[in-house]
Amino acid sequence: MSVDVLVVDDETAIADLVELCLSNEGYTVHKFYTAADALACVRRTRLDLAILDVMLPDMDGFTLCQKIREEHLFPIVMLTARVEDMDKIMGLTLGADDYITKPFNPLELVARVKTQLRRYLRYNSGETAARETAEYDFRGLQISQTTHKCTLYGEELSLTPLEFSILWYLCRKRGQVVSSEELFEAVWGEAYMDSNNTVMSHIARLREKMHEPSRKPKFIKTVWGVGYTIE
Repeated sequence: MSVDVLVVDDETAIADLVELCLSNEGYTVHKFYTAADALACVRRTRLDLAILDVMLPDMDGFTLCQKIREEHLFPIVMLTARVEDMDKIMGLTLGADDYITKPFNPLELVARVKTQLRRYLRYNSGETAARETAEYDFRGLQISQTTHKCTLYGEELSLTPLEFSILWYLCRKRGQVVSSEELFEAVWGEAYMDSNNTVMSHIARLREKMHEPSRKPKFIKTVWGVGYTIE
């Protein structure tokens, strides 16, 4: 199956390098240097993943990410030379799934892209749905793997593929306590690091989108020292 990746960076050398790395993996790369051209491509092309530079001449990458997220769920990776934590948090909050800083290791870039694609294609292939429950519906929360949609009290939640995967996994394990290590390795598909606070930050964003109070959440509850559970 063809994999189509959008690459947007106004630095020609960087865009060419990313294109070369991904083309060597057999991916079809749609390369652009402005946000306007990228949005035109998004409207006319079926895409599986996007890599967006933060600093673009006509629109910043965060705004571009937000515009793409209004209509599409494919993974988005932000690529930037700015390393401030606030930038990272802002990008992920607006719908990005990962963040890579320049200069980057081409092998790391390819590895992260493959991780995002595995998760996205798996959750949209229907293979898992054929073996497991395809939908959960309890206490006002509805989540469907078939449609990849989630609603809470009738309001559709705008979740990134990563956020959907986290919530889906917790629903699958409803009533059980899922450790941060188990959740990270199941959703990210990578080895868990003790110092990794990625799970905690994504849980916080999920709760925010679900309008959950941080102290007494109704759905995703923290079991201190153990992990997370949905009851």
